[in-house]
Amino acid sequence: MTASAQMTIDPRFILPFESATDADHPRMGGKCASLARMIAMGVPVPRGFAVATDAYAAHLAATGLEAAIREELSHLDTHNVTDEEARSQAIRHLVTERAMPTEVETAIRAAYALMSPADDLPVAVRSSATAEDMPDASFAGQQDTYLWVVGADEVVAKVRSCWASLFTARAMSYRADHNLGQIEVLMAVAVQEMVDARSAGVAMTLDPINGDRTKIVIDASWGLGESVVSGEITPDNFTVEKVMMQVQKRRIAEKTHEIVADPAARRTIDREIEEGRRSQPSLSDDEVIAVAQLARRLEKAIGGAQDLEWAIDRQGRLVALQCRPETVWSQKKAATQTFSMGIEGVLGTLLAPIQNKL
Repeated sequence: MTASAQMTIDPRFILPFESATDADHPRMGGKCASLARMIAMGVPVPRGFAVATDAYAAHLAATGLEAAIREELSHLDTHNVTDEEARSQAIRHLVTERAMPTEVETAIRAAYALMSPADDLPVAVRSSATAEDMPDASFAGQQDTYLWVVGADEVVAKVRSCWASLFTARAMSYRADHNLGQIEVLMAVAVQEMVDARSAGVAMTLDPINGDRTKIVIDASWGLGESVVSGEITPDNFTVEKVMMQVQKRRIAEKTHEIVADPAARRTIDREIEEGRRSQPSLSDDEVIAVAQLARRLEKAIGGAQDLEWAIDRQGRLVALQCRPETVWSQKKAATQTFSMGIEGVLGTLLAPIQNKL
């Protein structure tokens, strides 16, 4: 988006990634703020914009939706699965069926039109809640993502669906367990140009098995990375020594299917991988090192171990899709430490008389 184009964007509701400032980040949610930070650092990130939390707040206020949601939430019992699912369905229906405020819808359509004058650019529409991607409470996978969305009508519809996904039963339970509130959590939405990925996956700047910070561990597969992130397939796995940038381990999996674009149908499809490519590595060694270098660069700039989603397009270009604090090892370590301290406390008490005699 050019500087002149940005003049037509309503800044109350739309925040282009490349021009967002630190002051805008609270209105962008965790995912969008991360994308804006990476662009400011010069990291290759697909272009796009955030539909700010103000747009969601306007939707709640203009339609009387907030009061209706509060009424449903006042009777919510997260320990009753049947009741929770019923209330989830009711709230999500309210969010998607109430008309979006005209000024919000106009702003979304205008921002998409600047990216796609012909109304035909495929984009990803991803949720970006204000409480997500925190070091101690990652919302990864809690809300919805829509891939290969084409046309302003569909973008508007999917933004509304992302808002509604704040109230899946799983998301409501998660917030209740972590005392994050329900109606208090706001939702921004990322609208980002799709990458037609040849290979994609995730990289962690530590070994998630043992917490080794001298390693970068990369999972990769053919096609879009959603199959890796969701755990639907067994990916290729690479371990890179962080200082010398050398590939130390490779485990190449039998990859039976991939998620790819079907441009004619304007959607993604799950396609069977031909026999000859199934056992081939989805990354060359040079590409493994390039992903590792990007992950290390982000860890150094942001601080703390990071979890990076990345893709390599069909022209061989590497891009970052998302970066958040790593939570797999840190949460595992916290649980282990709590248990160990308890056992050590008991043993310390039992052994104290013996130790005093030594």
